[in-house]
Amino acid sequence: MEENTDLAGEWALILGASSGFGAACAVELASQGMNIFGVHLDRKATLPKVENLVQNIRGMGREAVFINANAADSEKRSEIIASIEKTLANKVENRRVRVLLHSLAFGTLRRFIANEKATAVTKAQIDMTIDVMANSLVYWVQDLIARNLLGAGGRIFALTSAGGSKVWPNYGAVSAAKAAIESHIRQLALELAPLGVTTNAIMAGVTNTPALQKIPGSSEMLERALQKNPSGRLTTPEDVARALSVLSHSKTQWITGNVIAIDGGEFIVG
Repeated sequence: MEENTDLAGEWALILGASSGFGAACAVELASQGMNIFGVHLDRKATLPKVENLVQNIRGMGREAVFINANAADSEKRSEIIASIEKTLANKVENRRVRVLLHSLAFGTLRRFIANEKATAVTKAQIDMTIDVMANSLVYWVQDLIARNLLGAGGRIFALTSAGGSKVWPNYGAVSAAKAAIESHIRQLALELAPLGVTTNAIMAGVTNTPALQKIPGSSEMLERALQKNPSGRLTTPEDVARALSVLSHSKTQWITGNVIAIDGGEFIVG
């Protein structure tokens, strides 16, 4: 694919960069000339995949700085942002983050109401899910803005899903997190517009990612989505990555505060 000179040499920060949407967006943005900061949380068994991703990006001639840490931990966030600031301070130009993608997928899949109370979701689990999958976006943006690492022309994206407005067994806490992050996106759009920073939520169609496979009944979700999608196939991480790349362009400055469906028409079909 031809490089997008509008993004060439700029930096993207991807939270949840090692698989699924995050990894696909890292590769796509790198193909458009961007350097990548990636934050991921992986165990030893999956680190080889991360290394392959890093080598792929570097093979395009881009910089790839990946950090294995819990992006929702406040101390780790401060350390990572300080490291980003140090890296960008040594650059002659492009000393800010142009694109921030929040693609953290970690939360409880317990039901609210269970036959045995011990197996029902707890307050701690709900709080953790919403904090990781929604509230952490606000804290990252606050710190980046405070350090002048995100400014005019910046693009903020957060991954949501149809679960923000629809229900599925075992998805209650995650659904709440998706609804919350959509609300956060609207509020950030209001407050960041004067700074020239846009924020949008990306609602991907049902996609066969590692995160989806952890949901009980995911095979049924995939089958149902395939049957009703008018485009005749499931959404892929690459579909989302290509759209996000286009939305990162400087000419999209007037698009902010939205939930943008990238799903081949899946959501509009009942």
